[in-house]
Amino acid sequence: MIDQPGESGKKVGIVGAGMVGTSCAYALMQRGVATEIVLIDSDSARAEGEAMDLNHGVPFVQPCRITAGDYTELAGAQIVVITAGSNQRPGETRLDLLQRNATVIRSIVPQIIAVAPDAVIVVATNPVDILAHIASDCAGVQHGRVFGSGTILDTARLRYLLATRYAVDPRSVHAYIIGEHGDSSLPVWSLANIAGVNLHDFARVGGQGYNAQALQVIFEQARDAAYEIIKRKRATYYAIGLGLVAIIEAVLRDQHTVLTVSSPMTGQQGISDISISLPSIIGRNGVEEVLHLVLGDDELSRFQHSAALLKERYRQIGVA
Repeated sequence: MIDQPGESGKKVGIVGAGMVGTSCAYALMQRGVATEIVLIDSDSARAEGEAMDLNHGVPFVQPCRITAGDYTELAGAQIVVITAGSNQRPGETRLDLLQRNATVIRSIVPQIIAVAPDAVIVVATNPVDILAHIASDCAGVQHGRVFGSGTILDTARLRYLLATRYAVDPRSVHAYIIGEHGDSSLPVWSLANIAGVNLHDFARVGGQGYNAQALQVIFEQARDAAYEIIKRKRATYYAIGLGLVAIIEAVLRDQHTVLTVSSPMTGQQGISDISISLPSIIGRNGVEEVLHLVLGDDELSRFQHSAALLKERYRQIGVA
């Protein structure tokens, strides 16, 4: 029997029925975490078509109600994911893109809060750090209830590439990319390990030992992966869709999962008044706690530089 809307606290809203939003919905219905998914898009016909297509697959998965509607349909949602926004146009600067998507976020968030005041809100639209901070300001809710997907995908890419190099399961690799979801991000090599063995000490019998130059190449591949994928298929959506499901599941099941999401800093690593990614505990209320990493001096300097760049961009669009 399908639960009534919102009664079990497993109703999920997705604002934006493009490739990222629908990839998230598709992965979510297969995972069997939500009992209801609501798709909202400025192109209502697109949202309806996506809901129809997804519903035709429900007989192959656990029961789930999937609908398309307007913001009133979000009533009772425990978590709402925002994937709506524009892509960069030819000849357009990143600042132009930021200003347009900031307008989109400022329009969406109040409409969510009006009907789902207790929902956790996750921003996936790029540039995610600044837009997540704008969303948090707009929402005016409890700290941690609004945050961005941050570097969850960067971190996943890094773990996959390290797992390939060392021939181990990616789930056994514990390494993080922190900072901006963008060019100023950084890997935390000082804490990276495989099953508790620091990368400095880990070596397979075949001889893949520590090589700083090789690891730098791996980081650059993780950082720049989106550019390479976009060259080949114009957009990235499957992996971030799965990453968003990991966040949704952590909230709906109150898992206290550690993920590198982007949330407003309140003094962590000497940073405040901007959203940026650090490993954080995600549970029922969103970001329950931002973890304190013991960073090397160079890592701390690079992290603070990343935050400074984000603050400057935030200031440039007239919101700081």
